[in-house]
Amino acid sequence: MDSVLNWGIEVVLWFQQFSPALDIPFKVLTFLGDKEFYMLLMPMMYWCINRRVGARLFVLLLFSAYLNEIAKLLVDQPRPFNYDPRVIKFVHEDSGGLPSGHTQSAVVVWGYLAWRFKIMPLWLLAGFLVLAIPLSRIYLGAHFPTDLLGGYAIGAVVLFVFFRLDTRIWNWCTNKGIWLQLGVSMGLPVVLLLFVPPGNRGLLTAVGAFMGLTTGVVLERRWVWFCSDGPWWQQVTRYLAGMVVLIGIWYGLRIGFEQLEPAGLYRVLRYALIGLWGGLGAPWLFVKLKLAEKER
Repeated sequence: MDSVLNWGIEVVLWFQQFSPALDIPFKVLTFLGDKEFYMLLMPMMYWCINRRVGARLFVLLLFSAYLNEIAKLLVDQPRPFNYDPRVIKFVHEDSGGLPSGHTQSAVVVWGYLAWRFKIMPLWLLAGFLVLAIPLSRIYLGAHFPTDLLGGYAIGAVVLFVFFRLDTRIWNWCTNKGIWLQLGVSMGLPVVLLLFVPPGNRGLLTAVGAFMGLTTGVVLERRWVWFCSDGPWWQQVTRYLAGMVVLIGIWYGLRIGFEQLEPAGLYRVLRYALIGLWGGLGAPWLFVKLKLAEKER
């Protein structure tokens, strides 16, 4: 294993010889795989482009993120900047390196969008990002090449399984009563929490957001029936309005919960409320403000 990691270090150092000339481009590319970027992209999909695609993509991303964190805990491989002092540390990471979360997320998110919309510009964009985002992680010293291979492999498997089961699971859920739907949306995250080690922020974030979002989507289909279509000015206005509140919840609860214990419980609650706003609160507000129509 040491020989593989030593080879990986040489690859990382080869990329980093182009620093500082390529620092900004690669930092921008890695941002496109960060949690903060997905907090901007996912609401846009759900609120403004296609509600059904956005909801499915949200669930896919959160489930993939959960699996990635579990895999990192099991493998517990160091980052290049922890393994060799010659590697420049451009980003802060406190988890294991294998598999690469940025790579895995790029595969599932952009692979799903390209497959779902089937338009050539999106296929080209997806292909570029699925290659460029992982390369940025090598350049920034966050991953070995083998970490990327792990991310590609798990991402491809998750995406394949999702393609095969998506419609069947969605139809099964929508045909059940609201209490069973709420039981799944709140019960499954509780089960997933049983496998979360204390203090693992990534897993707590994924579980909390999953609980809030899926609960919000279930209730939205009962009470709101929000439609994501509409003229461009409505879509832009509701995105901006919704994001102002979402960022307020995200940042406000970060400050409000900072000193409270147990920290893990409040982190789950914080991201559950963010997910609930995205799935239910914002669509309800859009309909009330006449920024969106009802589907029926």
